[in-house]
Amino acid sequence: MSYVVIKLGGEVVQSAALSVVAADVAAMRASGESVVLVHGGGPQVTQLQKRLGMDPNIIAGRRVTDDATLDVLKMAVGGRVNIDLCRALTAAGARPVGLNGASSQTIAATKRPAKPLSGAGPDPIDLGHVGDVTGLNMDLLSILTKSGYIPVLACIGADAEGNVYNINADAVANRVSVLLGAKSLVLISDVRGVLRDVTDSSSRIASLTQGEAKRAIADGVITKGMIPKIDESFAALAEGVKQIHIVGHLQPGDLAREVASPGSVGTVLR
Repeated sequence: MSYVVIKLGGEVVQSAALSVVAADVAAMRASGESVVLVHGGGPQVTQLQKRLGMDPNIIAGRRVTDDATLDVLKMAVGGRVNIDLCRALTAAGARPVGLNGASSQTIAATKRPAKPLSGAGPDPIDLGHVGDVTGLNMDLLSILTKSGYIPVLACIGADAEGNVYNINADAVANRVSVLLGAKSLVLISDVRGVLRDVTDSSSRIASLTQGEAKRAIADGVITKGMIPKIDESFAALAEGVKQIHIVGHLQPGDLAREVASPGSVGTVLR
């Protein structure tokens, strides 16, 4: 079975773009594509923490997940975001099934050991209940996709003892794509793709090889949060994912168009 994995950031789920994305995903599923969705929920977690009087603890762009933060993550990512995404897909005519790592270990994980973080000094840092993907419940995903359903995976993993872990959604999407042998991984965010000039949306780069991306990073064309996204993406390509697309600001039909004609809407990494 050939899969298309689509990853949505929490900012997309709470924006007006959600209905456009949901309609495109529903159309792709109806056309016979086996689609698996992965979503994050960073903005929603931060919003709920602040409403509860909690101060988010972010180190070098990574959320420290203590007991209280893990509870917020369950509510915001496993609850609100997953439900909102499934609701939009249902309204678009699709048949979504919301899942997380605790759902029969759909996303199997182990706790990430303490280690130094880029940008946070030389000392090892324990991020708390943060994990790494170790496997998928392939049988469950196969049953669902073969029956026409769309698995919607919250970026929450679990181990065999029932311990639950916060995992970066990009990392989950990359591992899901590798383990499924996906033909395409589409990363949907709030930018149109990789831009030569971040202030000019018309400066989109249609296609990048790893060598070209390294040069763009060295030249300062690719900066900030796009750098780890690019690095993780090429690691997934090295493990067998055929192509990765970075897209955003989608119009109706754009998602299927980008998968069918790579680089026509966003940036394709090869």
